[in-house]
This record gives sequence, structure tokens and C-alpha cells, in this order.
Amino acid sequence: QVQVVESGGGLVQAGGSLRLSCAASGSLFMINAMGWYRQASGKQRELVADITNGGRTNYADSVKGRFTISRDNARNTVYLQMNSLKAEDTGVYYCNAYNQAVAYWGQGTQVTVSS
Repeated sequence: QVQVVESGGGLVQAGGSLRLSCAASGSLFMINAMGWYRQASGKQRELVADITNGGRTNYADSVKGRFTISRDNARNTVYLQMNSLKAEDTGVYYCNAYNQAVAYWGQGTQVTVSS
């Protein structure tokens, strides 16, 4: 089993920045990658960014150039630095840790961007 816990959400004005953290624990040898997803009210959950154990990253087109995903292997933590935030970035942000067979999800953290 793997547990992931998100932190760092909040309320910010458009154009501002936030950094989300995701701490993973448990049987981490099972995991190939970690990622951030978000879900806006009334919409489906969508991938924001993910990062493999080898450090390869992938971003949604809507956040490229504004968001950066990174990881601290010593702390088993993944970060999402969000800059130039827009109202449409508002939603619940979920972290997951996954391999080909299974994904472990956190409870989510709310990000609200006021325009």
C-alpha cells in the first residue's frame, strides 16, 4: 500500500503563485511515477502534470510554461509550483502515485483563483 497526502492549496488572486506538496509513504518500491490532477466543479478530473522516477515530466497544454512539477526523492515528496495562476485553474488538486496496474490517490487540496 501507498499513501499520499497533499498540502499547500488555498485562495490566491489571478496572476499569483502557489506551491502544492505531495508526500508519499508506504511501499514506494511499487511506484513508477507520481502526478497531479485537478477537478473543477462540474468537470471531469484531468491530468495537470506527472513525473517519473527517472525525472521525466509531462504537462497538460493548459499549464505549460506556468506550472513546474518536481520531486525530492530524499523526502518522497513531489511538488507542483504554479505561477501566473488563472481563474480557470480553480479546482480540487489531487496527487497520485502509480504504476501500470494501480494508482493511489490523496484526498485533494482546494485551489481557488480569484479574478
